[in-house]
Amino acid sequence: MYMAYGWPQVIPLDQGSCPSTQRIIYLRIINRLLLVVSPSHLELWSSSQRKVRLAKYKRDAMSVEKEGENLQAVWSPDSKLIAILTSSFFLHIFKVHFTEKRLHVGGKQPPGLFLANISLLLSEQVPFAEKDLTVSNIVTDSKCMLLGLSNGSLYSMSWKAEFYGAFDLDPYQGDAGKISHSSNPTGNGITLAGEPGGLVSNHARKSAITTLELCLPMRLLIVLYSDGQLCQCSVSKKGLKQVDFIKSEKTLGSGDAVCISVASDQQILAVGNRRGAIELYDLTNSSLIRTVSLYDWGYSVDQTGPVSCIAWTPDNSAFAVGWKLRGLAVWSVSGCRLMSTVRQIGLSSVSSPVVKSNPECKYEPLMGGTSKLQWDEYGYRLYATEEGSLERIIAFSFGKCCLSRGVSGMTYVRQVIYGDDRLLVVQSEDTDELKILHLNLPVTVSYISQNWPVQHVAASKDGMYLAVAGLHGLILYDIRLKKWRVFGDISQEQKIQCKGLLWLGKIVVVCNYIDSSDTYELLFYPRYHLDQSSLLCRKPLLAKPMVMDVYGDYILVTYRPFDVHIFHVRIFGELTPSNTPDLEIPRESALNNHVSSTSDVEAREPARCLILRANGELSLLDLDDGRERELTDSVELFWVTCGQSEEKTNLIEEVSWLDYGHRGMQVWYPSSGADPFKQEDFLQLDPELEFDREVYPLGLLPNVGVVVGVSQRMSFSACTEFPCFEPSPQAQTILHCLLRHLLQRNKSEEALRLAHLSAEKPHFSHCLEWLLFTVFDAEISRKHLNKNQLSVPRHVGSHSLLDKTCDLIRNFPEYLDVVVSVARKTDGRHWADLFTAAGRSTELFEECFQRRWYRTAACYILVIAKLEGPAVSQYCALRLLQATLDESLYELAGELVRFLLRSGKDYEPTSPDSDKPSSPRFLGYFLFRSSYKKSSLDKSTSYKEQNAHIASVKNILESHASYLMSGKELSKLVAFVKGTQFDLVEYLQRERYGSARLENFASGLELIGQKLQMGTLQSRLDAEFLLAHMCSVKFKEWIVVLATLLRRSEVLFDLFEHDARLWKAYSITLQSHPTFAEYNDLVQALEERLSSSSNPERI
Repeated sequence: MYMAYGWPQVIPLDQGSCPSTQRIIYLRIINRLLLVVSPSHLELWSSSQRKVRLAKYKRDAMSVEKEGENLQAVWSPDSKLIAILTSSFFLHIFKVHFTEKRLHVGGKQPPGLFLANISLLLSEQVPFAEKDLTVSNIVTDSKCMLLGLSNGSLYSMSWKAEFYGAFDLDPYQGDAGKISHSSNPTGNGITLAGEPGGLVSNHARKSAITTLELCLPMRLLIVLYSDGQLCQCSVSKKGLKQVDFIKSEKTLGSGDAVCISVASDQQILAVGNRRGAIELYDLTNSSLIRTVSLYDWGYSVDQTGPVSCIAWTPDNSAFAVGWKLRGLAVWSVSGCRLMSTVRQIGLSSVSSPVVKSNPECKYEPLMGGTSKLQWDEYGYRLYATEEGSLERIIAFSFGKCCLSRGVSGMTYVRQVIYGDDRLLVVQSEDTDELKILHLNLPVTVSYISQNWPVQHVAASKDGMYLAVAGLHGLILYDIRLKKWRVFGDISQEQKIQCKGLLWLGKIVVVCNYIDSSDTYELLFYPRYHLDQSSLLCRKPLLAKPMVMDVYGDYILVTYRPFDVHIFHVRIFGELTPSNTPDLEIPRESALNNHVSSTSDVEAREPARCLILRANGELSLLDLDDGRERELTDSVELFWVTCGQSEEKTNLIEEVSWLDYGHRGMQVWYPSSGADPFKQEDFLQLDPELEFDREVYPLGLLPNVGVVVGVSQRMSFSACTEFPCFEPSPQAQTILHCLLRHLLQRNKSEEALRLAHLSAEKPHFSHCLEWLLFTVFDAEISRKHLNKNQLSVPRHVGSHSLLDKTCDLIRNFPEYLDVVVSVARKTDGRHWADLFTAAGRSTELFEECFQRRWYRTAACYILVIAKLEGPAVSQYCALRLLQATLDESLYELAGELVRFLLRSGKDYEPTSPDSDKPSSPRFLGYFLFRSSYKKSSLDKSTSYKEQNAHIASVKNILESHASYLMSGKELSKLVAFVKGTQFDLVEYLQRERYGSARLENFASGLELIGQKLQMGTLQSRLDAEFLLAHMCSVKFKEWIVVLATLLRRSEVLFDLFEHDARLWKAYSITLQSHPTFAEYNDLVQALEERLSSSSNPERI
């Protein structure tokens, strides 16, 4: 798994002369060296930790004019020779020679960086220069080169500029396709026998060859023609020189291919087409595995253009794709989009923020398209060149996950992504908010600078320690203390070439390669001390191990072809910082097969192995009798869970293992009988569990029942040209699938025990809801399929899965919420079936009511109306309305009021639509829609009807308003009026001399000021709301009080201007009470304004 992080780096290139082609023609990395060939010059860079230009060769203007610009290039496998074919068909052979002059970077001498010279060895014109042909790219082995011509022929030549001649392939003859040679050579070509000759003359016109792809490990040559056809050819084991053995085998693809790339380890061919999509083919049977594109992310071929280039990662687990018009992306083989520079506008994606409107700034790398892609040898950098640009190379940094695809995937507390010089640790203790911890390796002790890059990382089972190995040595990190531990003696560090890391409890196990003897050994170091003196044991190995694994006190080591050796490690004594125990490996058992341990719970020694091959095949190996059983294919990762944890809080002990691959996530359960393992597919049983195609799973946390994954985010800054790529951890629960599995097997007690263990875990309520929903949805689907069949009577006492699920969830307080939430997600026609199993809706409502869970109780109202009738639902709603008003839950009260005002009409028995089922949207319309157009009580036609329940609603609301007004709870009154749309104006007109009356101005001002607390903004808004209503009914007592509290002098002036007696009483009251001294300035301002208005001549 590969995930981009950090800001892209830019490698500037020399502009050279003014070429006619603004495009990099060749980009390749070999032995930590980066070769870039442009139309007029070539550059050699270091691709190690420091990107430094080591050499450059620039052709002069005369050479370019005479022999043409660089057209195609290829680098020899040993990185010593470079072949370039010019546009005038001159073949240039260059030699790369390293000097003894070291480079100094930052005052230091980085290891292995020497300046180089590039010199021209020879220049020859190729024999087909006068044939008006075009050429494809060049492929090569250690001795020969091969290129395709526009007449459909292949041309062979050596690294010594020996031209062997052209030969034909007939891609349409299948297995009968063979090479045909020209019998009448002409021109300056030479025949395959070495005599002067010419090109093959084709009687039938053939398509031009545009691309060649050579895969020597598979002895495979893929030929791409201009008409989009692909031809798969076999190659001699001796290479390209024996062209007689290059045979056409079969045709591939859909006929619109434009670029190709082969993954030899996976035996997969990636084909990019004109539609901007990438098709993956299984080369073993030529079947199409999958197709990926940006179409599902909102981009068509009009935006991206056709595919321009494809590059596989070194381990063939992912591939990068560049498009002609815009951007690049990285996908896993399973189709998970790991990284993309292209953002989808207007879609809800974690990697797609809103585009900034400044057109002068670029916020997306490779906005003009991608021309070349190349991974470094370790997969830490992806180098890309822009279409139509010679200025620079853009390098994207990638981290790899600590996953060994052939090992048993022990479940760890932390997941680690490691880059070339840093670690990204997923902090997964709190799965509600996963975070990534960035750890830069200690440059201060010169470890990473001397041993770059990181090669192996292993986390201890408790997640508290990390072991990290570069090219040499080993360092440890204590996450709790945030400290690094290194070798004190650098000479000891340099003697260790780590080829694998394991944790055996508190011991770190290193697979060390001994260069002098070409042998391998296991070294056992305590985590407290890294030194030769603290070495606990040294165990020689028979050969280079393929995969290593640990189970308990056992270490499994595998050799080629498939030999498994099991070491039992015994420790005598306690391993502490002050005590070094004795460690022995008394015996070793061997089995001729492959690796990854599971175990029976009763047995201490591993009993079975899971075998995951590079091509994705997963099988089960019995370590006792050596029998192997095939399980599935197309697997990328798997995690063994049964027998892996000694903790009682392990939530998924019932599961044997989980795997992830082309089919998504799959879970495997143990079963009794002749077939001990049963496969169930998450993708089929639970479509909502399918991982997002932007989230790649990293690991499993059995103690919380979730799978931890990671996806890409991008952050933008105005001061940088490119965005910063940020891996973002995600958590996805699998608990409800495990519970359903146990219930299906009639293991209700085990399911209840598992649920109790999970009750305090995050997302528990969500898991219960999805458990009930999936079971109920399956029940509905089953009945729908059987509705036309004769129904089988249900046996007395039979217990359906839905009944078992309800019985399980009923043990938890979340039950009431879960049931009604599932009801809201399903069609009302099926509610009767749900509540037959879950319990009567009125009883569930009553339980919510008694627990004072009024929001949940409100959700049951519509269910009751559907199942029990409108009269019962109205009665329950009236009870709930009174309770919500008593608890000041005015928004919920308003929803109940609107439901009651319409329930008489909407549930009228004589309505022609009365037989139509109610849907969850109906419930949301009455109870939860904030945008619903609210109508006043006095204007409602329902009020005019004055039926019984409407009158009850009105009485309840008026009674509560009187209670609030009598107690001068004005803030609550405002919330009550806003929430329920109560007609306050009508109420004030009727209660002017009743509950709304103010007996005394002074006491009223003091009391209301204390109630409203005018120092807060919300209180002032409430007072303004009340003042507006009091003004509409001309309630002077309240207007004076509220306007005084708000210091609304204009309102007071309008009152006092025509009522001098009221003004006099007002001013005397405020001036005579010391508590009202804060209003003296208001009184003075009013007095001056009233005096000026009564004296017109002063104006």
